[in-house]
Amino acid sequence: MKNYNFDCEYKKQFGVVAGCDEAGRGPLAGPVVVASVIMPLEKEKLILGIDDSKKLSAKKRELLFKKIVETATTFSIKEIDNQTIDKINIFKATKLCMENSINNLTVKPDLVLVDAMKNLKINCKQEGIIRGDAMSYNIASASILAKVYRDKLMTEFDKIYPNYNFKQHKGYGTKEHIENLYKFGFCKLHRQTFLKHFSGVKKADE
Repeated sequence: MKNYNFDCEYKKQFGVVAGCDEAGRGPLAGPVVVASVIMPLEKEKLILGIDDSKKLSAKKRELLFKKIVETATTFSIKEIDNQTIDKINIFKATKLCMENSINNLTVKPDLVLVDAMKNLKINCKQEGIIRGDAMSYNIASASILAKVYRDKLMTEFDKIYPNYNFKQHKGYGTKEHIENLYKFGFCKLHRQTFLKHFSGVKKADE
């Protein structure tokens, strides 16, 4: 596996390697979620099929999520809500969420491979990797953890705010979601700073 060999090279140089990735930077609603994980790199513990979460079906992601949780040396999943995103902006919120997740790992890595982010305030070495979820076994594992966790959150939020069909689009700006914004207004889950391009959207009657 290409992404497995990528991490093994870093392990030879640095030691214990972790991966970190986010889910939910782009949606109009809901939190940003970050997962960090240290996956064993012994061949007998290798999980086949781990890849960038966007390339996998929902069913495949859920199966891999369970295997990752069972196999990982340690993992940490954190979230930052939409109110905080509006307050400090999505870039800072994602960065803070990554720092919280990495610093919460129960085993300290020697190096964290981070998907497309640099200069985190963490207590170990770090390396920002462009398209890291396609390059690194650990980052791909983290991307699956973050994606599945966030999708489940949005499915639960759908029960509270059924007008938006969050269980289907997970808060992203699909045609249906935008139509429902104009029809029903925005709810407490929406990111106000992300709605500035949609003129005329009012607050929902809650």
